[in-house]
Amino acid sequence: MSVYNKKILIIDNNIQIRQVLENWFYRLDYDVFFTSGNTDAFNIFSRRQPDLVILETIFTNLDGYEICRKIRKVSRVPIIFLTALGDTSSRILGFQVGADDYVIKPFTPNELEARIRAVIDRVSNSNSPQPIKKRKKFYINELLIDTTQGFILKEDIKINLTKIESSLLELLVTNPGKKLSRTKLLTKIWGYTPDRAIDARLIDVHISRLRSKIENNPRAPNLILTARGIGYVFRPY
Repeated sequence: MSVYNKKILIIDNNIQIRQVLENWFYRLDYDVFFTSGNTDAFNIFSRRQPDLVILETIFTNLDGYEICRKIRKVSRVPIIFLTALGDTSSRILGFQVGADDYVIKPFTPNELEARIRAVIDRVSNSNSPQPIKKRKKFYINELLIDTTQGFILKEDIKINLTKIESSLLELLVTNPGKKLSRTKLLTKIWGYTPDRAIDARLIDVHISRLRSKIENNPRAPNLILTARGIGYVFRPY
């Protein structure tokens, strides 16, 4: 029996996929419900308020990426794309619109369950009360970085961070001057070791988004620096 007992919304038109997931997740005691990729998908999400969304990218009447965008405007619920589109541009777009993970069909239920557990664990840990000593705010130049609340205060303007951005920035800012590899960043933040080079390269997408929020000139970053051939390093402060 699953220790999570979470509500999972699966948005997918493929009947066979839905049957496989239904049998698998019901056995694990997840509360699973389904809808196809139509105009009602977002309404069903709003009404049922799931703990996690599994989403296809390809539908006849609606773009899965657009569904993700709409959900992300109103919620920070974890979203996992489950799709046959495995090319680099599709995967990068998935993360750009706010997905927490991207799983390619064909897949095994074991793999998907492991990804779900990793995402739910990360979200649960970020939402759980932390000891006072771990509640850190970082004052760097004109910035106030508050990773526990998930925002940056830049020149008195509040800039919100996604959960992934907040976790990634916290890992960087608490290790100033330390070169962190893409593999290590992905393992720490996503909870699994990448088995394909493309997985590690997706870190670049999130770093780019972070730079656009934290840097005065994202094209010539002064805080989140590139460690060539390795990954990234936060400038010592």
